[in-house]
Amino acid sequence: MRLNLRLTVPCLTALHHQMSPMTNPLLHFADLPLFDQILPEHVSPAVAALLAQAETALETVTAPDFPAQWSEIARVLDVSTEKLGFAWGAVSHLNSVADTPALRAAYNEALPVITEFWTRLGADERLYAKYKTIDVATLNAEQAQAHKNAVRNFVLSGAELTGEAKIRFAEIQERQAALSQKFSENALDATDAFACYASLDELDGVPADVQHTAQAAAKAESKEGYKLTLKMPSYLPVMQFATSSKLRETLYRAYVTRGSDQADEAGRAYDNSALIAEILQLRKEEAQLLGYANFGEVSVVTKMAKSPDEVIAFLKELAAKARPYAEKDLADLREFAATDMNITSALNAWDVAYISEKLKEARYAFSEQEVKQYFTAPKVLAGLFKIIETLFEVAIREDSAPVWNPGVQFYRIERDNQLIGQFYLDPAARTGKRGGAWMDDVRTRWLRPDNGVLQTPVAHLVCNFADGVNGKPALLTHDDVTTLFHEFGHGLHHMLTQVNERDVSGISGVEWDAVELPSQFMENFCWEWDVLKHMTAHVDTGEPLPRALFDKMTAAKNFQSGLQTLRQIEFSLFDMLLHTAHDPALTDIMPLLNAVRAEVAVMQPPVWSRTAHTFSHIFAGGYAAGYYSYKWAEVLSADAYAAFEETALPDGTPNLETGRKYRHAILEAGGSRPALESFKAFRGRAPTLDALLRHQGMA
Repeated sequence: MRLNLRLTVPCLTALHHQMSPMTNPLLHFADLPLFDQILPEHVSPAVAALLAQAETALETVTAPDFPAQWSEIARVLDVSTEKLGFAWGAVSHLNSVADTPALRAAYNEALPVITEFWTRLGADERLYAKYKTIDVATLNAEQAQAHKNAVRNFVLSGAELTGEAKIRFAEIQERQAALSQKFSENALDATDAFACYASLDELDGVPADVQHTAQAAAKAESKEGYKLTLKMPSYLPVMQFATSSKLRETLYRAYVTRGSDQADEAGRAYDNSALIAEILQLRKEEAQLLGYANFGEVSVVTKMAKSPDEVIAFLKELAAKARPYAEKDLADLREFAATDMNITSALNAWDVAYISEKLKEARYAFSEQEVKQYFTAPKVLAGLFKIIETLFEVAIREDSAPVWNPGVQFYRIERDNQLIGQFYLDPAARTGKRGGAWMDDVRTRWLRPDNGVLQTPVAHLVCNFADGVNGKPALLTHDDVTTLFHEFGHGLHHMLTQVNERDVSGISGVEWDAVELPSQFMENFCWEWDVLKHMTAHVDTGEPLPRALFDKMTAAKNFQSGLQTLRQIEFSLFDMLLHTAHDPALTDIMPLLNAVRAEVAVMQPPVWSRTAHTFSHIFAGGYAAGYYSYKWAEVLSADAYAAFEETALPDGTPNLETGRKYRHAILEAGGSRPALESFKAFRGRAPTLDALLRHQGMA
């Protein structure tokens, strides 16, 4: 049984009106979600109907005479709760990629009752007792691992609490769900609310395709000039290329004060300060109810790391190794600013990206804008598919399914003409779509206990790239390409699994600090010539990326890697200390963040910077006391990729036998065993830091 640990409490009388399954697309379970038919008014009645079914299933399996058998509980309860999860997953997804006031209202109305059910299910002492009496000797290896996880999750969900403690625990889960949703909404609204209408002169240096997009956006609103926003396809090119320091400062200040009291008057409506303070207080209270000193201790229970102290020691060790390289990066930047750009004063935060881009161009004789012309979205996707098809012995084909936006694509993955999995690809940034990139599951591989049919997995792959302009295909930066490969790595972990038990299939049941291994592993291919040469074509001439330009990119691969490493460690250490050493009664988190920066960073941001106020990963995205997972898994992924370097063929192409071994040991095994066992099955030993430091030029 899969327990949702982040959900929780009240009741909605509005949910109890009826709607036929024939007219409500959320009650359609024959195949894929009917995304093109789902409307806000469908949410409430569908949730009511599915919760009623799940309640009935719960009462059935917890009856004294119901057998304490894994397959029987799954046949009744898991089948019912999967329908609820499938429908609510569709609503949650639309809330992230196609937000409207009506959908947001419907989502927020239903969230408390959904949360209440999952919290109550996870803490149901009758169900917990039933699971504890299952004879583990009757289970296969996959079921045994899922059972072990389930018993652990019952404890973390408050199943052993009684009386007032149990009631309070449920209240905390409900309130946290509401606060996290509001945090996410504020971050989205603060981003969408900002617009700057620049003149052509102010856009000097900004790439032509970005200018065209900005001009079209302004015209769509019947306004003069060029509309700039805080969405990455607009914001980042300005910070990198605009010669106007004043324009960069305007956008930078708006970006780093989003969701805070430091925003402009209109932006302060989305201040997340109070939400952050309450979320942290509730997390500590939750941890103490469960018998832990802090939320960091709760977090690591489901991870590879054994304690917060181990995480902190890991981060500080990595910081110590990276710091000399970061100091050299900063010294180089200051020297270049002084000698080549006549900037002798202290560097402004909004000038760093611009000066860095100029330094990279001078040092390596190429620019990101030059590279971008070769990465057209269709060609990149074809190249990505080619390496996946070759390395993992599959075929990726276009498929059809109802979608929520015309720009969404749908594909299927096959091996020997047999369906393995399917995925939606939603690449473009747009208003009403949450920023960033992510993979989410639509459904999981499962040998269904109700009908014996093997259910194939389906994934969402979501990015926020710029659209094409003037009839040309979208152009991706090399960072965009890396992001696409990263999210596809998550998708492969989900879709290539060969585990038949749903709760440990694909990414399910994988320790959170290991779940980034397959995603970061895929990023390495973005630096392989034999991969890149198949995924580039100049947008105007169709010519492939020149080898000389690729060599310059490779030389620049670890440009400022020291600074970038310390930045990630800063985020990670702040997150863990926030959930361990920080006293939530001290509602201002900035003293802690400033202390972390003083210890770790070599560059300090302006005093009014409030980047933590849109740190959705830890306040709304499931990475609380877990953001370190990116660096932890980077060690695993670099070491795993080193196996491909060690066994590469003479022409540099990957060894297919190594790819097969990686697929079997990591991707196909999913969460059916501890991640360290899977890693050792692939590498034959425990991971080491060596490959990561070498890959990042810090050996």
